Amino acid sequence: MSASITQAELESYLWGAAVILRGLVDAGDYKQFVFPMLFYKRLSDVWDEDHAEALAESGGDATYALATANDRFVIPDGAHWKDVRASAKDVGRALQNALRAVEAANPGKLDGIFGDAPWTNKERLPDVTLKNLLEHFSSRTLSLANVPEDELGNGYEFLIKKFADDSGHTAQEFYTNRTVVHLMVQMLDPQPGERIYDPTCGTGGMLISALAEVKRKGGEHRTLKLYGQERNHMTASIARMNLVLHGVEDSEVVRGDTLSTPGFIEHDALRTFDLVVANPPYSIKQWNREAWQSDPWGRNFLGTPPQGRADYAFFQHILRSMDARTGRCAVLFPHGVLFRKEEVELRRKLVEADLVECVLGLGPNLFYNSPMEACVVVCRSRKPPERRGKVLLIDAVHEVARERAMSYLRPEHQQRIERAYVAFTDEEGFATVATLAEIAAQGHSLSIPLYVRRPSAASTAGAATPTLREAWEGWEASGRSFWTQMDAVVDLLDGLVEQE
Repeated sequence: MSASITQAELESYLWGAAVILRGLVDAGDYKQFVFPMLFYKRLSDVWDEDHAEALAESGGDATYALATANDRFVIPDGAHWKDVRASAKDVGRALQNALRAVEAANPGKLDGIFGDAPWTNKERLPDVTLKNLLEHFSSRTLSLANVPEDELGNGYEFLIKKFADDSGHTAQEFYTNRTVVHLMVQMLDPQPGERIYDPTCGTGGMLISALAEVKRKGGEHRTLKLYGQERNHMTASIARMNLVLHGVEDSEVVRGDTLSTPGFIEHDALRTFDLVVANPPYSIKQWNREAWQSDPWGRNFLGTPPQGRADYAFFQHILRSMDARTGRCAVLFPHGVLFRKEEVELRRKLVEADLVECVLGLGPNLFYNSPMEACVVVCRSRKPPERRGKVLLIDAVHEVARERAMSYLRPEHQQRIERAYVAFTDEEGFATVATLAEIAAQGHSLSIPLYVRRPSAASTAGAATPTLREAWEGWEASGRSFWTQMDAVVDLLDGLVEQE
């Protein structure tokens, strides 16, 4: 008898699959085996659920039950989970054949979704290991009644984070700090029916967060249209599974390099979206700068970035992907994009175009294996009249909490930042509204410490002698601009060394 699964039970069950692979598969490769099996099990169990309900409803009409079950997803004869589970030998071959059969039977929905894991490699995955995995997943029924979409989606996100924790060195590519993602989405305020796009979508976490935000506010989330592009084949497959498991009905994730081969083209131009949210790869050096100089999609309207810094290439792609009327974006960048000398002309054109609405500085240690501080740049195609010619700069470096090796934003941190963004006004030591003329006077640098000055100990305590803590905080604040720019210099020198 199947029964509902609690969130804690679901998480333990999901992580148990990874534990079976330990010693045979690198932690960074868990995802390519566990996610397809989880998704396959879910499809089979939901198919069984639909079939049983239709059979009962029709009084035993097998033809009607089969047609009803296949309405959501088609599971061909011999390709059901139970068929693979019954295989006594060559389990990997049976599993691979079943996955391919399910993909082929659902063109447009599931083609290529299971990725290309080496299921038939018996050295990595002997029959006994695959049988153990099949039996482990078979211990629970993942029907909609037992595990609703929201709960399975939460479990899926848990697994993504666990894999990031376990794999370490690949984590930043695989997982963006979810508290930062939630903040970015809250600032953009997605609305029902909007088209939302992530050009470097990874496992789809930012798109899912936008869906969750609309749902949290009571909007009709099923009217959202979610789009993503991801270069890595397996990661793109995981994103597609993620969206399906969250119950997203209108979505498309394409595989490919966003800079060289943008995946969303409409009427011989880039397709545009209401909302773009992204965490592009930081300062990549291997990209086709020469092709960018004559980009056929007109994405070089600010200019051509230096070879060792593709940040402004991604940025221009994002800006060109915003709807001319409703478009807005939030992009997670390294602080260098705000002030690096080699990009000053790009930044000047960006500022003068009056696209930048807000620059938000975040605290350290929000990313795996990196103490770096990052920033979020929010842009709009068409700012409200009262915000035109102005940029809000927020210094939220201290709005952060620490837990073991990772930092995160508590709800109160996110709320304070969002309130400042909505208010769009000066808040001493935290937020400053700068005019485009004031930014031009700073050489078009958007470095936050140039504009947001933390109050000195003397000004906050009269002329009294500052405490040791106050003195330390004052020294730390005064040095942030210098050290942030020193990081950029080191990064530049590193790039020069690599080019030699």
